[in-house]
Amino acid sequence: MNGETSLEGSERVYIDQMPNVEKRLKFTDSASSDSHFAIGLGLCLVLAGLTHADRGSRFPALSSPTSTYLFEKSLQLTETCKRLQDGFQTLSSKLKRYLESDYLQIIRNIQSCPWKRQEEEYENFRAKLASCCDAAQNFIVSQNNTPAGTNMSYEVESKNEILIRENIFNMFPVSQPFMEYPYNQCAVVGNGGILNKSLCGAEIDKSDFVFRCNLPPVTGNVSKDVGSKTNVVTVNPSIIKLKYGNLRKKKETFLEDIATYGDAFLLLPAFSFRANTIASFKVYDTLKESQARQKVLFFHPKYLRNLALFWRTEGVTEFRLSSGLMITSVAVELCEHVKLYGFWPFSRTVKDTPVSHHYYDNNLPKRGFHEMPKEYRRILQLHLKGILKLQFSKCEIA
Repeated sequence: MNGETSLEGSERVYIDQMPNVEKRLKFTDSASSDSHFAIGLGLCLVLAGLTHADRGSRFPALSSPTSTYLFEKSLQLTETCKRLQDGFQTLSSKLKRYLESDYLQIIRNIQSCPWKRQEEEYENFRAKLASCCDAAQNFIVSQNNTPAGTNMSYEVESKNEILIRENIFNMFPVSQPFMEYPYNQCAVVGNGGILNKSLCGAEIDKSDFVFRCNLPPVTGNVSKDVGSKTNVVTVNPSIIKLKYGNLRKKKETFLEDIATYGDAFLLLPAFSFRANTIASFKVYDTLKESQARQKVLFFHPKYLRNLALFWRTEGVTEFRLSSGLMITSVAVELCEHVKLYGFWPFSRTVKDTPVSHHYYDNNLPKRGFHEMPKEYRRILQLHLKGILKLQFSKCEIA
């Protein structure tokens, strides 16, 4: 998270490696196009060969031109959604780069496809994550997985080690603190400006477990859009330096801000870079001295290294994963149902209206640290496969 911007912000760059839906989803893979044509042709031939009785038994009665039209449109939509999913699965790194407008057109098409959870896809993906990373046991540094006396390598600066002396060991929980997992419904709340006027707050707060990134505001007028419930919130150590003066002059401001998260855990990457360690330990000491309700947890560097390797095999080759993708990965392992809010790396909505980088400011990210388009593309794939659900627009109010 050093120098990081989270996945949910806007990215003013060309969007790479995406199929051109504006050309009716005719992908560059000719074999894929041929197979789609064959599927469509086969469907027509099968329908043409059905007897009247067959039609009545297999499909709803088409008693009027209107119902026939609706039935045909339904078939077209199903085939379009299938093509869209197949296109995502066959993307190659050799494809051309696409404009943000191309990406937004793809999302418009995705929005027209009904989302359905796919249990088998979900279980398979979660098993792959557990095999490589095992968040349930390893994503937090604990006394169980990191004994006193361990020489622990840093995540990024892996040639550097830190000796886990007794005073550091005592900062760790005895075991992983999320013993009630798997949680049923989890919300991963990004900070994208797409959340403004979304009215998603009530829906988010109904979740069994809520993850947030980088100490975002959750009180006042924003709560109706982003909710206030928080179980885990990540903290970028750079925030401690830049916003809170390393907790020297602005300690009280920091304590007031984190009080808005109730009993949440503050999750820091203390062992990603050596520069993160002192700031992270300072947060721990500050909360302990003030007897704050919040508790500090540290990402395990080995878990983050393994997670980066996993996503590299999935095509995400950036310098470091964003906190949004890290937490999404954790949520898939710890939760039965995962929904993402505020993940939006674009400068405009699907309705072509401008959107701020964050829901609370428009500060743009540093270029080159994360590959937001590639990360977001992979999350779109998970949405299309029914593994998790992305909220693209306003929430429905009951």
